[in-house]
Amino acid sequence: MKRRETGAFGERIACEFLGNNGYVIIEKNFRCPNGEADIIAQHQDTLVFVEVRTKTSRQFGSPEESITQTKMEHMRNVAAHYWQSHDNLPESWRIDVIAIEMNSSGCVSRIELIENAVSDI
Repeated sequence: MKRRETGAFGERIACEFLGNNGYVIIEKNFRCPNGEADIIAQHQDTLVFVEVRTKTSRQFGSPEESITQTKMEHMRNVAAHYWQSHDNLPESWRIDVIAIEMNSSGCVSRIELIENAVSDI
């Protein structure tokens, strides 16, 4: 599986996982001048921006370890842009990460939701 295919597969799995856990998907692959949010969802009274990281090997670390400080800053900026440019959104928001690992057969071996993975500071 190529990198882009792996990413798209991970996002589909993440949407299914979120839906099964009470999240309502609002938008996927939101792009703005500040970057992209993989998934924007609502969970209870909170708007949630979700970064999906899918890896087929731990050769270069876990999925969540692949998020750099620069990526975190982009995620904060995208979230702020979205929240400021849309109406009727919940007052609170957060940025979560879904880490997905796949085994050599292409099956999901781990999926983990990390709430508040990126603070707004």
